[in-house]
Amino acid sequence: MEERVAERLRGALGPFGFEVHAFKVGWYNAVLQAAFHLPYPDDTLAFVVLSTPSMFDKALKPFVNKERLKIIRDPVDQCVSHHLSRVKEKFPDQKVDIIFDYELLPNRKPKFLAQTAAHVAGAAYYYQRKDVKLDPWGKKKIYGVCIHPKYGGWFAIRGLLLFPDIQVRFLEQSPPVDCVSTEEKRIELLEQFNLHWQDGRYRDIIEVKEKYSEEQRAYFATPPAERFRLLGLTCEAQ
Repeated sequence: MEERVAERLRGALGPFGFEVHAFKVGWYNAVLQAAFHLPYPDDTLAFVVLSTPSMFDKALKPFVNKERLKIIRDPVDQCVSHHLSRVKEKFPDQKVDIIFDYELLPNRKPKFLAQTAAHVAGAAYYYQRKDVKLDPWGKKKIYGVCIHPKYGGWFAIRGLLLFPDIQVRFLEQSPPVDCVSTEEKRIELLEQFNLHWQDGRYRDIIEVKEKYSEEQRAYFATPPAERFRLLGLTCEAQ
């Protein structure tokens, strides 16, 4: 069942530069405090959705061109919402719940922890402080970061697709690829991400197959209010 659903999702989202990776809700809930649990039975089928470097050209720019005369508040969020919402049309007989990466609970906590979801789904390895044996940071707060085996840090986790009526008791968990396997590289990764994240060097901690284009990097490096101009949008669209 999971394979049929995954195939249909890949067919719907793959051409637009998205990746989908299956997991059971129980795998996610098992590694988190109760406050962050997803409110579904453990065997519920879920997918984490990633955007790859090609999403910018395959999905975002065509979406903006098509929606040019409508109100656009955040082009990326609205583009992702458009494509994930259209997935429901592929499953007319199934309930599909969608949680986007930017959604918050009333207490202002995120509705799901994106990097944890990517890790348990085997999509990208979530490197954290606990993955370093000789911790050099003392009392400093050090945040973790996901690295994709193909794209390094040149990707984003965009949302979850949940199928409440599909239980996959026998789904086997595949661990994420540990592509930053040495102690030295892990320290370098976490330091670059925590102390120098603006320059994006952490994204190239491994040799990548594909990364953001110059145009895409310029877009994400520009303050949100000024990004509309880069996409050729007018003040009216904003």
